[in-house]
Amino acid sequence: MLRVAVVGCGKAGENHVREICTLPGARVVALCDIEPLMAEQLSDRYSIARHYGVFETMLAEERPDVVHVATPPQSHVALSRLALDRGSHVVIEKPLTLEYASAESLVQHALHRQRKLTIGHGYHFDPICLSMRRMIADGQLGEPVHVESFMGYAMDGQFGTPVFADSGHWVHGLPGKLVHNIIDHLLNKVMEFVQGDHPTIVAHAMQRLQRDNPAFAMPDEVRIMLSDARVSAYATFSAHARPVGHHLTVYGTRNTMRLDFVAGTLTLQSTSSVPGAVGRVVATLDQSWQHLRAGGANVARIARGDFQYMTGLRTLFERFYDCVRDGTPPPIPYGEILRLSAITDQVFAQFGAERRHSA
Repeated sequence: MLRVAVVGCGKAGENHVREICTLPGARVVALCDIEPLMAEQLSDRYSIARHYGVFETMLAEERPDVVHVATPPQSHVALSRLALDRGSHVVIEKPLTLEYASAESLVQHALHRQRKLTIGHGYHFDPICLSMRRMIADGQLGEPVHVESFMGYAMDGQFGTPVFADSGHWVHGLPGKLVHNIIDHLLNKVMEFVQGDHPTIVAHAMQRLQRDNPAFAMPDEVRIMLSDARVSAYATFSAHARPVGHHLTVYGTRNTMRLDFVAGTLTLQSTSSVPGAVGRVVATLDQSWQHLRAGGANVARIARGDFQYMTGLRTLFERFYDCVRDGTPPPIPYGEILRLSAITDQVFAQFGAERRHSA
């Protein structure tokens, strides 16, 4: 039984606590937040015995096996290094750090302390992503040719509303502001297809909705193109496209896969073997059957209590805890974490160049 502590008791922290509590091999022993009331309220909701307002005190008294860092990204490095120094393994919310140099330093520190770390890329372990990889390994896609990742955002939703209600919100302190907080979800889905440390990158950001308060000036539409010698990718963030979507399309030499993270479905589009108009009807019926079958599978998941947005996050935690117990490599290789961080730096550098050119 692993003893787990969580620092940061906002929305992300509660997501972590909820999923940890479903795992039989781990127990949340303590919570911590710079606002002690937040830690106290979250501990009451999940019947967790201990809560703290000082991180160092929690580490000294609880000596957790694993610490989940679910605080704003600006504090990730300091808190994670302290946890590693005290002998804990760490799970860190995305983004890992604010830039590549600090991400590399943090990974090296974990290796030096002989502790493990991982990043909260929950969608990477979503059931439909796991199915996608199995199908690709079985040859159903053929060779990947092009990938498109799309993520919508509701500015007036439960996450966007607090950002625009408070000019002092921590999101405004990120180099890439709102986009910086979600870009991992957008890019990590395509990075497993675009190989190499130096892909070609073309990035564009714009602010479609102008606001009177200059503190709220931030990109709300982003387009990123990446390519290597064999695969191209297109990543889109949109705060205005409706309905708010979240999906991934992988085009292959045999078939095309479409993953819908909102509906929780994966469908395969194939070339019809029936010619003419009848073939188009057959293709439509095939897509309808796949959606119907996926919907039925999701009904079964609802009955099992397994159909939720955070299922992938729970799988990530489970695999990370297994690697802590077994001494096996972390579920997300450090090289992939650092490669994404380096590419994110390049994307934001292009955004900055765009702003300077515009000015």
